[in-house]
Amino acid sequence: MVGQNGLKLAVHLITAHLGDLVAKVCSCLLHRGALSLQEVVRFTKLSISQAKNCLLVLIQHNCVQAFSVLLPGSTTKTMTQYIALFDNILHRMRFPKFLMVVKYDLGHEGEVLLEGLLQNGRLTFDQLVERTLSKTTEASASIREEMRANFNNLVHSHYVERCPKPEPFVGPDSEDQSTFARKRRAKTVPILSLEQQVMVAATLSNGERFSEISNGGKMTVDTVVADHHVATFSGEKRKFEALEMDQELQSAITENEVLWRANYEKFIQCLKKKACVLNVRSRLGLDASTILEAMIETIDQENVENKNTVFASMGSIIERVREKPGGISMTLEHVRTILVDQLLCHSSTEDTNTWYTIDLNDIIENSQNEEVETFIRARYGLEAYRIFRLLIKCGHPVETEQIVEITFIEKKNAQEILYKLWKDEYLEMEKVVMHGSGQTQLFLWKLNKRVLREHIIDDMYHASLNLSQKISQIAQQQREVSPHGDKKYQRVKYILQSSLYKLDDALMLFQFL
Repeated sequence: MVGQNGLKLAVHLITAHLGDLVAKVCSCLLHRGALSLQEVVRFTKLSISQAKNCLLVLIQHNCVQAFSVLLPGSTTKTMTQYIALFDNILHRMRFPKFLMVVKYDLGHEGEVLLEGLLQNGRLTFDQLVERTLSKTTEASASIREEMRANFNNLVHSHYVERCPKPEPFVGPDSEDQSTFARKRRAKTVPILSLEQQVMVAATLSNGERFSEISNGGKMTVDTVVADHHVATFSGEKRKFEALEMDQELQSAITENEVLWRANYEKFIQCLKKKACVLNVRSRLGLDASTILEAMIETIDQENVENKNTVFASMGSIIERVREKPGGISMTLEHVRTILVDQLLCHSSTEDTNTWYTIDLNDIIENSQNEEVETFIRARYGLEAYRIFRLLIKCGHPVETEQIVEITFIEKKNAQEILYKLWKDEYLEMEKVVMHGSGQTQLFLWKLNKRVLREHIIDDMYHASLNLSQKISQIAQQQREVSPHGDKKYQRVKYILQSSLYKLDDALMLFQFL
């Protein structure tokens, strides 16, 4: 569940990007959950046309998803409800990072097309072309074909996807299931929140999400197979001529009416992998990070869907390493040593190839621990940092005397620090009474990683909100005092934006593991 600081940050982002009226509707949905249009009107005191327009804007920018549910007491009649997509709202402050990912991978042409989708939320291919051509002096059929090729590169790389179903149906859990059956299912299948259920119901199949627009206005065979929902005449076998005509018709629909949007999930995966490479570089050195990056690029090139496990052959790793600066000097033995001894990869042999597997979750967990330790050191001091580091490494309850002996901190100071961390809910305390020659009380301290994670994320939301508000305030002052720009305001704004950029890097490590 998202805390108040996270909700405030989301509302601030919508206010800054889409205005106060839209933010009012978004705030209502964030705080109250899924609502119908009539409920939004009642809670916000807006007119029905205002509420409807605000919802349309939020849907256009991928911040709200509509879905239908059964009316209470009915088995056939449905009503439409709207739910705010918290993660999608927060992604709005990551748009510059998304653009950098595409620019690095596909060049400036891909970046320009993605920018149009990020700014406008959802567009057809024709609308995207018109927007792009409006910024250039040249306009010809060859340019349009070139843009189609660049757009298909974005789709093929999964940076862009077709928009989800506009109003999926989310049914209630079957009421005729026994209590035992529901409990048994809960143990084996993760319980999804309403937002997650809606997103799952709205998501298209991969074949539909990433159907490319082919040259010459014709769809690829894969697209036709994937889009099995194209209308067919019942009771009549489809002929080849009809199929060919349907291909052309569906191609026109794909290009002119199908809505496209940025695939946030892909970008988060890219940024997560980048964070892993940076963490390995800081801990193990440049060679280890180069080899890990080569492994990641190998699976990215093959569009492997496993998000956290990297699995690559020695041949493909060497091939990618050789393409990187300094990689040509790395010998096969040197690469193998780093894979096994430093990156701790698991190896297996298949045919004549040796395959190496690494779990990125282990690297991310290490990065999380480093961020937590840095946070504790900044807020509570060096001694608290040493205690916290000990508890993270131990992973089990530790008695006060042991903490004092291992960290070389005076007992009085250690007790004060432990009590403060416990009071702020970063630690759990357990009191144990020992019976022997006399009664003795022992205090055991341990980390609750789930609670700790929630607190860290909430603190990061709070810091991000403060920075975002300060950036908005500086921008407003700059417009009022010096409309043409002032170096002092620009410098302060740049420093705040850089701080927010780095803080969001840390936030993503905790938010999307």
